[in-house]
Amino acid sequence: MSDSAPVPYPLSSEVGQPVASTSSAAAGSSSAPATTGTGSSQSRQAAEDARKDRTLAEFMLMLDDYEPLIPNEVTDYYLQKVGFECEDPRLKRLLSLAAQKFVSDIAADAFQHARIRTNAAGGRARASQPLYGGSGSLKDRTRTTLTMDDLSAALQEYGINARKPDYYL
Repeated sequence: MSDSAPVPYPLSSEVGQPVASTSSAAAGSSSAPATTGTGSSQSRQAAEDARKDRTLAEFMLMLDDYEPLIPNEVTDYYLQKVGFECEDPRLKRLLSLAAQKFVSDIAADAFQHARIRTNAAGGRARASQPLYGGSGSLKDRTRTTLTMDDLSAALQEYGINARKPDYYL
């Protein structure tokens, strides 16, 4: 590509580098290219890379003390099953943490689908029901039940099809 027009998104070779704003790109394109700014932008880029490296190193050290909800044995089993070989326990914990977040996000989305379904369909009917036993009935009124339809809708947002086929043979 030519350098005459600014690109609103980073190119694959520029990933990780800051994207120039349109005001600074427009100011530089009105006259001859400025040569004094390249040294300071490289030092700024080096400082940013050093900061990111420090942050990553601190995060990796924090993983030493962290015990994920998914046991290490389960993570090891599934990593071995797919052919992933790594001896670094911090990396395994990082993958376990990513899996934990993925499952947590799906559960939160499924819960939201269930709340929407409950409020849309049965919320008005539940509100008109009399309270029979005091606090026990109130607890039952606010309880949300997750169904397979809620889970399927949440998984569909992530591109996973978990719906049952229409007909069984």
